Amino acid sequence: MNTETYKLGEELDSFNHEQVQKEILTILEKGCDAVLDMTACKYISSTGLRVLLYSKKVAASKGLKLYLKGVSDEVKDIMDVTGFNNFFDYA
Repeated sequence: MNTETYKLGEELDSFNHEQVQKEILTILEKGCDAVLDMTACKYISSTGLRVLLYSKKVAASKGLKLYLKGVSDEVKDIMDVTGFNNFFDYA
């Protein structure tokens, strides 16, 4: 199975969620597993969390995988508090 990586910027929020979602879905539409490189991402809003969850659901519906890579401590804290950390696979 092919894998493509998408690098997120410093934030994933209501200002950039549509573009990020579009880029992730483009990878999945190709039939590739997606690795989201979150090394630079220091903040994720509830809108950003929805992007991740929706992307994971789309990947699963296509028999694909979505992996998170390089998750910062700041984002890990947000994901721990919301319980989202248990939904994702990490590369």
